[in-house]
Amino acid sequence: MTIPPPQSGSIALVTGASSGIGEQFARQLSARGHRVALVARRRERLAELAEELGGQERAVPLAVDLSLSEGRDWLASRLDQLGAQVEVLVNCAGYGIYRGFAEAGREQELRQVRLLVETMVDLMARYLPAMVERGRGAIVNVSSTAGFQALPFNAGYAAAKSYVLVLSEAVHEEVADRGVTVTAVMPGPVPSGFQKASDAEYFTARLPKFTFVSPERVARDALQAADSGRISVIPGGPQVKLAFAPNRRLPRAVVLPVTKRLMAR
Repeated sequence: MTIPPPQSGSIALVTGASSGIGEQFARQLSARGHRVALVARRRERLAELAEELGGQERAVPLAVDLSLSEGRDWLASRLDQLGAQVEVLVNCAGYGIYRGFAEAGREQELRQVRLLVETMVDLMARYLPAMVERGRGAIVNVSSTAGFQALPFNAGYAAAKSYVLVLSEAVHEEVADRGVTVTAVMPGPVPSGFQKASDAEYFTARLPKFTFVSPERVARDALQAADSGRISVIPGGPQVKLAFAPNRRLPRAVVLPVTKRLMAR
């Protein structure tokens, strides 16, 4: 199982493509020869990136709010109009809430779940069945090392990323013998616009610099993992894996007091 090669009529759908990790997925898939559907809310930035990648024949900018069900319906309709078969799906759109659940507000918490969880489920449910029927396809779901444990003051985000990881692992096993691969990607801290947009710079400033991995490396390691049919990957070198991988197995009684201090403002 590898990422399918570009074919006439096929397209790689990348959400969160306007910046950071999502932009790098788009650039690297385009460099492999794929026509790329660039999805995010920032219309002007998507148009600029599409031009950089070669124009409409190589990259299609699709500005939409994926947290809305009607936005996802519109996206699917536009792809149908293009006659494009989604053979590569990268779920990368997201943001995080870094404050107490009681203070964050109902609508913000719900919107986070809609974008991080509902959007991923929706797009997988739309495009995975056809991949299985064709016997080829690749889905890359961007989770996070935040999903390895509960994170006080980042509770909804960590829970959503845990959902992404567990669902991806289960569906990977379901379709592993059908020519399709599903790979979960768990980046640690990444120097991009995510921290500023999510008001999380206070938190990342406390993390060791050796744990940071560039957006380029995250996308490259993720695509290589998908090419190898791997179920999951923590991008970066061995020091990053050693820093975060044990968190998934440590007892909650040990982890929670540490993460509470780390995440508190």
